[in-house]
Amino acid sequence: MSISVEHKVALVTGANRGIGKAIVESFLDHGAKKVYLAVRDTASTKELEDNYGDKVVTIKADLSSTESIQELAQQTKDVAIVVNNAGVGIPHTTLGEDVEKDFAFQLEVNAFGLLRVANAFAKILENNKGALVQLNSVASLKNFSHLSTYSASKAASYSLTQGLRTELGAKGVSVLSVHPGPVDTDMGKAAGFDDVAATSVVSEGIVRALKAGDFHLFPDEMAKQVGSAYQSFSENVVLADFTE
Repeated sequence: MSISVEHKVALVTGANRGIGKAIVESFLDHGAKKVYLAVRDTASTKELEDNYGDKVVTIKADLSSTESIQELAQQTKDVAIVVNNAGVGIPHTTLGEDVEKDFAFQLEVNAFGLLRVANAFAKILENNKGALVQLNSVASLKNFSHLSTYSASKAASYSLTQGLRTELGAKGVSVLSVHPGPVDTDMGKAAGFDDVAATSVVSEGIVRALKAGDFHLFPDEMAKQVGSAYQSFSENVVLADFTE
């Protein structure tokens, strides 16, 4: 299902920096009517507020809290495009001290956070004939050993995104799963990647993928290589209708 960001009201979690900030800028550059900036620190969006004035509205939200996300949805019933960008990406191997605690934390934000957003906004997106965009990662398809627990948490969120494609799609809601490779963000730097893509590559790709009605987006050069190798499995397994 195709959807244009033009004249739409959008909401972006983790909108204050990195990919989230770039998404806000791209949406507004492409004619979005308004963008809600869902962040934990409401003082962190001042630059966006200064640049875009009343086209952006900052709202406090915590992806790790069901109550917070439910309150967020109650305040934003006019939203048509929800981008769940916020997440955590802490380098941690499969073996090591505190690995269970680390994995539980990354699951709490990256996977359970998606569940909270999807359930809180499902009816709103259905009513507004909208779209849900989930920021996953190439790490949702391949485990990178120094990012093992992050990779596993993103694999969980990708699986949930596939489920949402089926369930929300039946209600007329578009779902887009975004799988960037290394991007020029604090998270990317912490992971130790040197050859990184600009955040705008991801944000502009989202605008195009929504318009095209795609389910997968592999925006940068590394991601495109992964997407090319993954294409056959995607078409014959992920996107296939096994109920027939």
